Amino acid sequence: MTNLAPEYIRAIAPYQGGKPITELAREMGLLPENIIKLASNENPLGISPKAEFAIQEALFDISRYPDGNSYALRDAVSHRFQVAPEQIVFGNGSNDILELAARAFLTVGAEAIYAEHAFAVYPLVTQATGATGITVPAKDYGHDLTAMLAAINAKTRMVFVANPNNPTGTLLAKDALYAFLKQVPDQVLVVLDEAYDEYLPAAHKSEAITWLSEFNNLIISRTFSKAYGLAGLRVGFGMMHADIAAMMNRVRQPFNVNSIAQAAAIASLADEDFVARSYALNQAGMAQLTQGFKKLGLEYITSYANFVSFKVTNAADVNHKLLQNGVIVRPIANYGMPEYLRVSIGLFNENARFLEVLQTILNPTNNA
Repeated sequence: MTNLAPEYIRAIAPYQGGKPITELAREMGLLPENIIKLASNENPLGISPKAEFAIQEALFDISRYPDGNSYALRDAVSHRFQVAPEQIVFGNGSNDILELAARAFLTVGAEAIYAEHAFAVYPLVTQATGATGITVPAKDYGHDLTAMLAAINAKTRMVFVANPNNPTGTLLAKDALYAFLKQVPDQVLVVLDEAYDEYLPAAHKSEAITWLSEFNNLIISRTFSKAYGLAGLRVGFGMMHADIAAMMNRVRQPFNVNSIAQAAAIASLADEDFVARSYALNQAGMAQLTQGFKKLGLEYITSYANFVSFKVTNAADVNHKLLQNGVIVRPIANYGMPEYLRVSIGLFNENARFLEVLQTILNPTNNA
């Protein structure tokens, strides 16, 4: 029966998420409460208290279909980011925004460009449309914008750029990104994935929203899964020219953002203190982890997100031993980085336990 699917669908390797705590507990015979998960770039603080209250309130109306146009959430995002309501598209997580863009504008015979070591969803959504993905070699584990420009041809319909990048955490300078957009042909869409923007210090925060009036071919993707902590509710949004939004809404599933997610997202936007605490915790955790890597003599990639990728000999074996000790991180061999593991920033005690277990694995004689 698989032959009934197009060849380009059969060739897709499904996305592999971070290992759930319950799955590791079953596999290793561990107690779930003794496992720490630092694999999926989740917010260790959980969710905003305001969002928690909004979720409880939304439960009373759960028998009703959600607002298919996300009117109240649209209004909140519009006011926060100063974009017109018709320029916003909502998705079941920001992955949905990426897929909607691909479904609306990519076809068999078209090409999409993305960087080596960039988010795995870009090639997945490209291949699912029958389009051809063009991988441009990375520069210092990040985007080589000059090479990506050179890869654009008559078949190119879309370019994906992650800033900060996942899984490497690298960041493009704002002036370089702006210069890149100035050179991309008008008929080529640029999907700028800014899932981790809330973790950037003020000097590095994106200015791309102010560029929307200048670049009609720009799509900006954001998420509530990271700094806002709503990963389990799946709500993201895109900002773009109204004409592009109209096309993406034509392929969007009705009610793709549930009512609880909408309510929680609205409340989360209003809780600036929670986001500030999440940012501060992330900055402290990043320093804690990178200092730990230095003490262990490990190379790591400077990251501007809520994770850091570090280099280790026999990464697959180290990862397995971490799992045996109840510590879940993310192997990234499927990103073309077999010698690296990616660790999300957790609470202070979680970071400390990870570093302690890692030291025991790497230097067993010193811990005898």
